[in-house]
Amino acid sequence: MTLRISVDQHSTTAPYEQLRAQISESARSGELPVGYKLPTVRGLAEDLGLAANTVAKAYKALEADGVIETRGRNGTFVAAASDAASRLAATAAAAYATEALRLGLTREGAEAAVAEAIRATYDD
Repeated sequence: MTLRISVDQHSTTAPYEQLRAQISESARSGELPVGYKLPTVRGLAEDLGLAANTVAKAYKALEADGVIETRGRNGTFVAAASDAASRLAATAAAAYATEALRLGLTREGAEAAVAEAIRATYDD
């Protein structure tokens, strides 16, 4: 199993975000199985021609999302992300619903706002 990542230096998407998105998608699709050991920050940075801080920023975001976990000196591994991602999404949805109600939106208005945000984000 090999980690296949490519960073387009000409993209308008920041390199750390490209890296974060590709690792996240590979983990969620099962291409990178739970427990897969990721390269070190320095190693991956060198392989991709990126600054170590760029890779570290992507790893930090992935860890915050529950996609990966760092086990100290043992390394960084793909976590069982589906549970963590579901919990984070449920928390965000509950916060949105509470805020939409506070703003006086109807249920239909709140759902329409979510649908539009999803369409804008996923169809981008």
